[in-house]
Amino acid sequence: MLPWSADLAGRLDHHVIDSALLRDNPLGDPHERPLLVYVPPGYDDAPERRYPTVYVLLGYTGHVTMWLNRAPFRQPYPELADAVFANGEAPPVIVVYVDAWTALGGSQYLDSPATGRYHSYLRDEVVPWVDTHYRTIADRDHRAVTGKSSGGYGAMVTAMLAPDVFGALATHAGDALFEVSAQRSFPELARRLRDMYDGSYVKFLADFRSRLAGTKEGDLELLEMYAYAAAYSADEDGAVHLPFDDIGALVPEVWRRWLDHDPVVMAREPKYAAALRSMRAIWVDAGNKDEYFLDFGAVAFRRALEAAGVPDERVYFELFDAGHGAIEYRYPLALAWLARRLSE
Repeated sequence: MLPWSADLAGRLDHHVIDSALLRDNPLGDPHERPLLVYVPPGYDDAPERRYPTVYVLLGYTGHVTMWLNRAPFRQPYPELADAVFANGEAPPVIVVYVDAWTALGGSQYLDSPATGRYHSYLRDEVVPWVDTHYRTIADRDHRAVTGKSSGGYGAMVTAMLAPDVFGALATHAGDALFEVSAQRSFPELARRLRDMYDGSYVKFLADFRSRLAGTKEGDLELLEMYAYAAAYSADEDGAVHLPFDDIGALVPEVWRRWLDHDPVVMAREPKYAAALRSMRAIWVDAGNKDEYFLDFGAVAFRRALEAAGVPDERVYFELFDAGHGAIEYRYPLALAWLARRLSE
């Protein structure tokens, strides 16, 4: 196992997209965004051939250049993906690595008045850009979206919100079943806010931005919760509302807004159930020791797919022996499965 970068059989292109939709976003984040596009072996040798496309979304705190990070004795995903096609395990596809990072650590790939129009950015800018600059099969039946954790959440909701653009999805430990995966943390976070910041997120954010991130206990947990609230429960003026009060109890009207963005709840609505039935392929997995209990979210989403009437033969579901982290070896399994389905 090489401790540094390895040669690819395909090619990984580095681009920057100048986004009109992200310009002047509420957080002042860059509107010029990096984009990585992988083309499989043989792409340059067959100029008449067109390819399906798989869009890859990162989890919370992820930005696109992190795909090039190498953990000891492991390969980064672009190399694992390249091996799928170099070894002939699946028909070739183009793989697009999307950046939707924000100053809060993530966007949940939604349009929000508190963060920016990240769903529209993916749907209306990134996809058309890729279709213009690469030889894609530019239709939803040959286009998939995939990701892990918040990226898996993004894959689920993007497919439901834009079934005219994406016809398949894969979610690895995606955020779902909020009453189990998210609500359990509310009392602890309320206590941290009370004891460290007088119950004020304004004070926390001011402190967090004044020093090196992660140097106080609970930094990332508090920021993550605020990022989710910014995505799920922000008003049109950008005001962010928390789903819990000063004693960690639910605020019903805000919690309802969160549940409206829960993939399990969304899947029960007729328009989203119809979108899921239209998918050519849906991969759902999670580790059975997931620290955030997203294995239960995966089970709940699988049951929601069944209730929505998605045929079993279009769904792959598995709980495997792992926690939430270090599951990048699962990504090429889903990629190969999607590639075969998109190429049929």
